[in-house]
This record gives sequence, C-alpha cells and structure tokens, in this order.
Amino acid sequence: MPYIEIKKSLFYEIAKRIIDLLFSAVLIIIFSPIIFLVAIAIKLDSRGPIMADTPERVGKSGKTFKMYKFRSMVENAHELLRKNPKFSRLYRDYKHGSYKLKDDPRITRVGRIIRKYSLDEVPQFFNILRGEMSLVGPRAYYPDELQEQQKKYPHTADSVKIVLSVKPGITGFWQVSGRSEINFDKRIEMDATYVRKRSILYDLWIIFKTPWAMLSGKGAL
Repeated sequence: MPYIEIKKSLFYEIAKRIIDLLFSAVLIIIFSPIIFLVAIAIKLDSRGPIMADTPERVGKSGKTFKMYKFRSMVENAHELLRKNPKFSRLYRDYKHGSYKLKDDPRITRVGRIIRKYSLDEVPQFFNILRGEMSLVGPRAYYPDELQEQQKKYPHTADSVKIVLSVKPGITGFWQVSGRSEINFDKRIEMDATYVRKRSILYDLWIIFKTPWAMLSGKGAL
C-alpha cells in the first residue's frame, strides 16, 4: 500500500526504538504471571487456540504482519463473521460501525474480561521486540478494513498514507483521549495527527496515560 513519509530526526528514531525495547522487555517480565493465567483461562473457557486466529494487519510501509493477541472470541470468529450467512446482519453492522461492534456474540466469557482491561493486547509486546510494532503509534488495521473504509470516507486517503509510514502501536493518542468509540474517519485523522506531531515527550505522555485508560476500561493497552 502507498504511504507518505513524515520524516523525524535520527535521534528520535533511535531513542524510540530503545524505549520500545526497554519497556516491552520489562513489561513482559511484569506481566508474565498474568500471561500464564490468561492462557489457562482461555483454554478452560472455550475451544480453540490461546492466540487469536485473525488475518494479518497492515504495518509500516504497508507491509502486512501477524499481530499477536490472546483469543477473546470463539474459534474462527473472523471467518465466521465474513462468510457464515448466520452473521450476515452482524457483518453489515460491523462495517457500518467502522469495524467495531458494541455487543458482539462471538466474544467468550473470558474474552469480555480480558478485552475490558486490554489484557488481550499483552502478547503484542513480542511484536515490539520483533520490530513490527511500537509502544505508541496508530492502530494496526486489517487490509480489507482500510480498503472498505476509504470507499466510505474517500477524504481520508492522504491520512491513511501518512499513518502507514510508521509502525502501528499498542497504544496511541485516540485510545488515551477517551475517544475509542469514534468512527474511522475521525480515528484515522487522529492517528495521522500523531504521526505529524510525534516526539519522545509526546510518546512518553501517551505511555504514562495508558494505565489509566486500561483501568478505566476505555482504551487499548
């Protein structure tokens, strides 16, 4: 996918990578007991793998990658939504609601708990270590989501290109701003604004606001 690069200093890029590596390594250690308990709870609660079996996401430079997440839905939930006639109405609501559903019947009992507190996102620390994601950045979108939403909101084309110039993040500006329930056009504009404004201090401000967003159940990790 095409992208528009907003260049930042070499110092910023190196410092951001160091922060990503340090924070993610420390947080993996801190969260290791929770990772273990969540994995057991998922396995006991419903049939299927521990990790979400979802398609790849779009990352930096438009390249796709496998984003790690704990499974919070029934097995093959992504495919069921798109291909099972039983979910056709739900799929229409999903696309109409900017690829979000408020009451999703595919979510498991354990899934509701881990999604509320963003615990399903914890495995993404391993994506950071692999260099596919950053602690702070835009949302990691599905390829079909970007294509469909740009048809619905054609004026967002340039913002999408700006967003695709950087690594997606576990947390970001719109998550910690208490506006996680907004439509795609507003969300992608906020993501593009972050890309233009990003700095070490701005990233640290978002990182330190994230725990409150998690505890309040309003934002992603």
